Amino acid sequence: MALNIIFMGTPDFAVQILSKIHNSKHEILHVYTQSPKKKNRGQKTNISPVHEYCKKNQINVRHPEELDSNQELDFFAEKKIDVVVVVAYGKILPAKLLNLKNINFLNVHASLLPKWRGAAPIQRSIMNLDKETGVSIMKIIPKLDAGPIMIKSKVKITKDTNSEVLSKELSSLGAKLILDGLDLVENNKVKFIEQDETEATYAKKIDKIESKINWSEKAKIVIAKINAFYPKPGSWFEHKGIRLKINKAIEVSANGNPGEILDNQLTIACGENAIQILDLQKEGKKNMTVSEFLKGNKLEIGSNVS
Repeated sequence: MALNIIFMGTPDFAVQILSKIHNSKHEILHVYTQSPKKKNRGQKTNISPVHEYCKKNQINVRHPEELDSNQELDFFAEKKIDVVVVVAYGKILPAKLLNLKNINFLNVHASLLPKWRGAAPIQRSIMNLDKETGVSIMKIIPKLDAGPIMIKSKVKITKDTNSEVLSKELSSLGAKLILDGLDLVENNKVKFIEQDETEATYAKKIDKIESKINWSEKAKIVIAKINAFYPKPGSWFEHKGIRLKINKAIEVSANGNPGEILDNQLTIACGENAIQILDLQKEGKKNMTVSEFLKGNKLEIGSNVS
């Protein structure tokens, strides 16, 4: 029989998973997402990608500031809920909620748990030069991303994989896995496997300072960060007082002082080897190729960027 579901999610990553459930036999009773926010003073209020999907598809939405209020606890208690599916919601579920009986609380997490628990698993896996990552579906417990695992599946990471591409791939995989997981719940065939705490690592939220390129690092690390931070927040450096964001670059065999411009193709030396920039953009401007950039910007070979 179809399951009654509460879905909790906020960013683009969650939309494909929500859509998959919405178009299945299961019933979404309500969707929880982050509250609408004003982007800048005086501008219109922005709603989350999940909220936008719900508006288009006439799905009931809630965005409370607090989840452990009596109002929300009563709401959950009154509904005949079988499963709560959480995907990058952005709020910690309180113990009072998790302790409600006869509800399965499941999280769709973008890593192979127990590796990369936390807020930024996709970016951290790329930055760490991991060869693979994946999606884990786990039971939610009060400890962050530490619940026992129901299902997980792997995908490969290559040297060219960026966060945008990997996020879409993992979202698609998560959409498939959650339906498999819901089938297990429906047929009472769920078997959870405890995580090995000794193997746990944490993917802390990306700090803005991390997005500034450190030319003393190895070129492969610089490339990994460029890929991890694409499209947001973006890896950047400064040249003649102008901030430039790198969207795509490759590692090349070349040497020089870290940050030194080595040729007229915008090859810049790193602590080991160098990177050749292929696509970049000035702050507040559109993306451009290096050839487009060089038409209006003179490079001084041997000078340094910061």
